[in-house]
Amino acid sequence: MRLLILALAWLMVAIGVIGVFLPVLPTTPFMILAAALFARSSPRFEQWLLDHPRYGQPLIDWRREGAISLRAKIASVSLMAVSYGIVVFAGPPQVWLKLIVGAILVACAAFILSRPVPGR
Repeated sequence: MRLLILALAWLMVAIGVIGVFLPVLPTTPFMILAAALFARSSPRFEQWLLDHPRYGQPLIDWRREGAISLRAKIASVSLMAVSYGIVVFAGPPQVWLKLIVGAILVACAAFILSRPVPGR
């Protein structure tokens, strides 16, 4: 079971890294999940992820306070707005589908904006 959890953790890391290059795929949730899976399967890899210069601090902030940095909030909500603009202007013609996508993005943005900023 430990090896399965470890493999899932590495899969989440891989998807998170892909998310760095694809604006439609978020990185941080996959890294949070990877850290949680590493905590259950490999403390060494968990520490590696927490010490990572790019991903470490957001993961630590999330674990300690459930916090998301202001910069990450602005980037996330801005990219969601741009993505929704693309859906509205170039997406499927069904209005109901555009409304569902909009509702999902508004719910995600509301969650992100409701999280505290680290250290406040």
